Amino acid sequence: MFKKPTTDQALALAAVFQACHLVDVLANSGEADIDDIKLSMAALLNQNPSSLHDIYGPADNLQTGVDAITTLLGERKKSTAYSLNCLSYALSVLSIERQLSSRPEMLETIATGIESANRQAQHFSMVHDNVFANLASLYQQSISKLRQRIQVKGNAIYLQQPNVAERIRCMLFSAVRSAVLWRQLGGRKYHLVFYRKALIAALKD
Repeated sequence: MFKKPTTDQALALAAVFQACHLVDVLANSGEADIDDIKLSMAALLNQNPSSLHDIYGPADNLQTGVDAITTLLGERKKSTAYSLNCLSYALSVLSIERQLSSRPEMLETIATGIESANRQAQHFSMVHDNVFANLASLYQQSISKLRQRIQVKGNAIYLQQPNVAERIRCMLFSAVRSAVLWRQLGGRKYHLVFYRKALIAALKD
């Protein structure tokens, strides 16, 4: 029997949408809100959280993701800051997470790589160019080799810039990490099909 989504599940999904929105913004403008980027990077680097709050902090930190879900899964307005690309990326990320869950060797490689990046982030900062480059390379060596790939759409001028491309890969990486958490909390794809209004209501709560 299908169960309605909980607030924790909805917030983890909001983190997926928030990271995917950052991918879309970076791909089209070359830059994005630094606080949202920091949050996504912190979520990616935190491998042993004690709670949802430990990963994302106050729910307000995920307001961008909440707004994206409310807009893209609710009544879509004619004029919105949230592109359908964001929804497409999020759905692809959820599928990629399922593929990744059946690849224990790849998961181990990712865990080791993130641990290394975490040490690097402590020495520099989580938004240092070296950390972005390290994690983007790890993404290419692991998730990019799965059967399903995400084709990012945007302005070629920005997509061809290495530092922008690295940040995009890191945001996709973070989205996958939040998708793992979403599933661990009981989130399922049917929630997006049958319980859209319930998801939005859970976020409002």
